[in-house]
Amino acid sequence: MSDRPTSVVSPAGPATGRTVRSAVVLGGSFAGLLAARALVGFADRVTVVERDVLPDGPEPRRNLPQARHVHTLWSGGARAVEELVPGVSELLLDAGAHRLAVTTDMVALAPEGWFRRWDESHHVLLCGRDLLDATIRAQILDDDRIKLVEHAEVLGLEGTDEAVTGVRVRGADGGRRTLHADLVVDATGRASRAPHWLRELGLPEPPRRVVDSGLAYASRMYRAPEPARHGYPVVNVQADPRAGGPGRAGVLVPIEDGCWLVSLSGTRGSEPPTDGAEFTRFAREELRHPVIADLLAGAEALTDVSVTRTTSNRRHYYERMPAWPENFTVIGDALAAYNPIYGHGMSVAAQSAVALRDVIHRQGWGTPGLSRRIQKAVARPVAAAWDLATSQDIFYPGATEQGPTLRDRLLAAYVSRLMRTATGNGRIARRVTDVTSLERGAEVLLAPSVLLAAAIGPLKPPLSGPPLRPEEWKVAEWE
Repeated sequence: MSDRPTSVVSPAGPATGRTVRSAVVLGGSFAGLLAARALVGFADRVTVVERDVLPDGPEPRRNLPQARHVHTLWSGGARAVEELVPGVSELLLDAGAHRLAVTTDMVALAPEGWFRRWDESHHVLLCGRDLLDATIRAQILDDDRIKLVEHAEVLGLEGTDEAVTGVRVRGADGGRRTLHADLVVDATGRASRAPHWLRELGLPEPPRRVVDSGLAYASRMYRAPEPARHGYPVVNVQADPRAGGPGRAGVLVPIEDGCWLVSLSGTRGSEPPTDGAEFTRFAREELRHPVIADLLAGAEALTDVSVTRTTSNRRHYYERMPAWPENFTVIGDALAAYNPIYGHGMSVAAQSAVALRDVIHRQGWGTPGLSRRIQKAVARPVAAAWDLATSQDIFYPGATEQGPTLRDRLLAAYVSRLMRTATGNGRIARRVTDVTSLERGAEVLLAPSVLLAAAIGPLKPPLSGPPLRPEEWKVAEWE
């Protein structure tokens, strides 16, 4: 087992005059590192247990195939990251990341039509996942209270059904040991074995729901045409889940080094291709509009096509369990994982890490019932992202065994009405982006003024095509 010394200044110093407080975070992922950063204000020592060896810089990480695809850090998530790691947004921008305004810098075709490019309401941060992870990782691990243990496999939890006291791990050499902790945080992602670990402690399986559209994701990086290397909008052609048949979507985003990252996706029966020539054909012939293919005509392909098929929405309702052990918390994709086409996973993880910190600050380290309060708090950021994703995916054939529930149908009908209104009403577009940017909860969409606007519908006629400016269209003609 290898330990790599690790140095960002905590907002609060360690406890003094008492037994050393310790926390263990399982997983050196985006979610895990932010959780570790949230805990250094309370624990004297935070140990991050990672099964792989993390790269030193912006390089590919093993067992993270989704890193090759488009990632979005919505402003609600970006603010949470900045709150935990002050200054990191500027570091990302200095390294080439883009800050784009919502919806000013977006060209998006929703099922209900093209969105107008309204004045800025919120923003997104865009860059390659390797750059994002490396920048945040360097800041968080630059703290001598955080210790990274790499090449370590988590075997299970120590403790009882009433309280977790640590975690059992096995190193690369096969040696086993127990890391004792006052708090264990599971951030091991989709592969989390928390339900099994809890069962070993004598607790029941948590309630669980899966909505699987069967979506496959294919991505490729391009050198953008020279006029587009210093600023270009996101271009997003969304699927229409209620049109019948498979859903097909595509998104083009500017990232660092004058590049575009393009991700195409398709549900069961229309998976995107792995071949480069077919990649462009899919963008032209299978999407609801060929704008992405038109833009790629002037771009240079830099990579092969990368494909990922693990994309189901899956949520564990740990907060509903009748009993929950002290000193254990589950966050990130281990708690809820989403279809990546909606881009909410990282933002929810960041907001959950802030919630973790805030609950401990309010309740106090070691307070009875603290872990249950944390688990309920980290579930709140999950709810909005879950409803946004599943309200769409539930309508694809085979997404669930039972099909859409009455609640699903009512929610989807209202969201569709709102989205149609937002194509021609800037005020409602802002309310919608309040929620999609994870800046506000979905309750804002039920305000009387929003309900009335949805009943009236859009105030402007629908756009006939993508709202690209003349100079942006010229990129498609660049040679």
